[in-house]
Amino acid sequence: MTAPIEWLRWWLVAGGLALVALPVNAALSALVFGIPPLVAVLTGIAQAAALPLILIRPREATALQLLAVVVVALALPPGSVSTWPLTVPGLLTLIAHTGLVSARCDWRATTLTWSVSSVLLPVVALLDPRGRSVGDGLLIEILYPALSALVVGAVMLVRRWREVRRELADARRDVEIEQNQRAIAEERTRIARELHDVVAHGMSVIHMQATSASYRIDDLDPRAEAEFTRIATGARAAMREMRQLLSVLRAQDADAELSPVPGLDGLPDLVASAERAGLPVEVRQTAAVRAAAVPERVALAAYRLVQESLSNVIRHAPGARTQIELRIEGSDLLLSVVNESAPRPAEPMESPELTGHGLTGMRERVRQVGGTLETGVRAGGGYRVAARLPIGAEQ
Repeated sequence: MTAPIEWLRWWLVAGGLALVALPVNAALSALVFGIPPLVAVLTGIAQAAALPLILIRPREATALQLLAVVVVALALPPGSVSTWPLTVPGLLTLIAHTGLVSARCDWRATTLTWSVSSVLLPVVALLDPRGRSVGDGLLIEILYPALSALVVGAVMLVRRWREVRRELADARRDVEIEQNQRAIAEERTRIARELHDVVAHGMSVIHMQATSASYRIDDLDPRAEAEFTRIATGARAAMREMRQLLSVLRAQDADAELSPVPGLDGLPDLVASAERAGLPVEVRQTAAVRAAAVPERVALAAYRLVQESLSNVIRHAPGARTQIELRIEGSDLLLSVVNESAPRPAEPMESPELTGHGLTGMRERVRQVGGTLETGVRAGGGYRVAARLPIGAEQ
C-alpha cells in the first residue's frame, strides 16, 4: 500500500471515530451524567479532536485528551454515575485514543500514553475536591487499564504481523533478485564462451593466415602483401576488443579497459580502414566538435555508430560515396552518416531476409546515452543514419 493511501486510510479512521465521539460524549455527558452543557460540549470537542490530532501531533493530542478527562471527572456530580471518574463514552474514547497511539507511534510512546492515562485516574480520584475517594472510582481504575491493555496488545500484534509479512516479502524479493542476478551471470558466461568459440577463434585464424601469407605464398605481389598486413592489423585490433568484451561478460566488475575506449579521435583510422576497403568517405567535422568536451560514453556511442554505418555500407552498398557529418547544436552532438546509391544493385539494409542486429544495436546504444536515432532509405537512393546525442551543458 502506497504512503498516500495509507495516510488517507488513517485519516478516515481517526475522523470517523471523532465524528462518532463528539455528539455521543457531548449529549450523554449533559443529558445522562449531569455535566453542565457548556462543559459537556467543550470536553466532547476536545476528546473528539484529540483523535485525528494523534496523526500529526501525538503528544499534544494525548495532553488534550487527558485534560478533557480531568475536566469531566471534576464536573461529574457526586453519586451521579457508577463509572466515575469517567463516563461510559469517555471510557470508550480514551481506549480508542490509546489504541490509535499504539497503531501510529512506537512502543515507547504507546507505553508512556497507557501508563500516564492509567495512573491519572486514581490520582484524580485521590485529589478530588468533592471528597470522593479512590475506592469510588475503583471500577474504572481497574477496567480502563485492563481493556486498554487488551486493545494495545491486539494492535501491536497486528503491527508485528504486518511487519513480518513485509519482511517476508522483502526477503522473497531479495531472493528473486539474487536468482535473476545469478541467471544473468550464467547467461553472460555462456555468451562469453560462445563468442570465444565462434568469433575469437575465427579472428585468430584470420590473423594467423594473413600474417603467414607472405611465407606460404611464393612470389606474392607487394600490394597483396601490404593488404594482408592490413588484414592482420585489423584482425589483431578486433581480437583486442573481443578480449575486452569477453572480460566484461565473464566478470562485470573486472577491469576490462586494457586500452583507451574508442572515441571521436579514432574516426580518422576508422575512415582510413573503410577507404582501404574501397569506400570513398568524406568527413565534415566542425571546430566546435573538436573543441567540445564530449563525455566518454557519448564519444564511444558516436564511434560505434559510425563504425556500424560504414560496415553496413561496405556490406550492402560497396563503393557508394559516403559522407559523415558531426556538429554541435545546443547541448547535443548531431551525427549523420549518409551514403549514395551503390554502383551496382545491392540488397537493402532493412530487408526482412536479413538476420543481422546492427540497426538494433545502434538504437540500443543511442538509447543508453539518452539520445535519439533516425534511420531510413533516402528518396534519391542510398541510406541515412542520423543521431542526436546529448553531451551535457550547452557548448
